[in-house]
Amino acid sequence: MDIDGRLRRRHARLPEPTLRRRDTALLAIDLQYGDAHRDHGLLQRMRDRGDGAAVEYYAGRLEESVIPNVRRLQEACRQAGIEVIHTKIESLTRDGRDRSLEHKHLGIHHSPGSKDAQILDEVAPQGDEIVITKTCGGAFNGTNIEYVLRNLGIQHLIIVGVVTSGCVEVAVRDAADRGFEVLLIEDATATWSDDMQRAAMRAMDEIYAKVQSTSEMLARLEALTVAVAR
Repeated sequence: MDIDGRLRRRHARLPEPTLRRRDTALLAIDLQYGDAHRDHGLLQRMRDRGDGAAVEYYAGRLEESVIPNVRRLQEACRQAGIEVIHTKIESLTRDGRDRSLEHKHLGIHHSPGSKDAQILDEVAPQGDEIVITKTCGGAFNGTNIEYVLRNLGIQHLIIVGVVTSGCVEVAVRDAADRGFEVLLIEDATATWSDDMQRAAMRAMDEIYAKVQSTSEMLARLEALTVAVAR
């Protein structure tokens, strides 16, 4: 048995959540121009400083897998009557003085109303879907998202978005610690390399979240939609 297998034996497997439309939400993390588009924000700055290989890997995964899969999941959740919630990074002030120290050190600043602060058109909110704005990595640490989820009666979170090894992993761990059951969709998340993606999934799977594919989740959502229609 390899090291991953031996480590896995230290933990009991998480129970498989029973999804119900009334207590489940899809949470899309930071799928905005400043974090998830090759010609804007973070990716443009990385390219300018010579990190082109990481940008191409990340942008390619976004374009080929993450954005199409998130869109499919959003549509399925809307059809099933499941809440779709979005987070994005956007400063409260034009100079970003309200940002977390972490974001100041990293130079992360999407000014109010800017293109970088806008969620990608392909996966943009519809109707009155909730958008949670943050100025730090952790949605649960830096916003009122837990309060909102409790008010909505949410117990199960389907999490997608970016960056897998950053804001997504923080959200998964914090949600699990607060008593939410988390389903993490592997091929609807992205980070900077295959190694980082695999490491993040190993760190979360069966400890903080049930890791599934888009196809697996769509099958569950389709069954839920059929049940609702009956």
